Amino acid sequence: MSKLIPQTLLSDIPDLYETEGLNNPLCCIKLFTPDSNWTWYIIEFSKADTNTCYGYVKGLESELGYFTLEELESVYGSLGLAIERDLSFEPTPFATIKKN
Repeated sequence: MSKLIPQTLLSDIPDLYETEGLNNPLCCIKLFTPDSNWTWYIIEFSKADTNTCYGYVKGLESELGYFTLEELESVYGSLGLAIERDLSFEPTPFATIKKN
């Protein structure tokens, strides 16, 4: 169980590889560091291990890739603040996120 994302939201995220082949999948969840410029947009979530995510990461570079919720829960920004979920974020097409 993740501290970052409630189980009710995790069950609504597509399973890993479920959106493979889609040109414009939905970014379902937005996580961010409140004291730096890093943001993670979750597109897929592993129902098998309940930890692995696939999504778009915006930081020093912007790229699609895999990351784990466990890893994100252990990260703190320069002021010691933990990663948070953007509570006002609505699922948004990847192409829209990538433009911003």
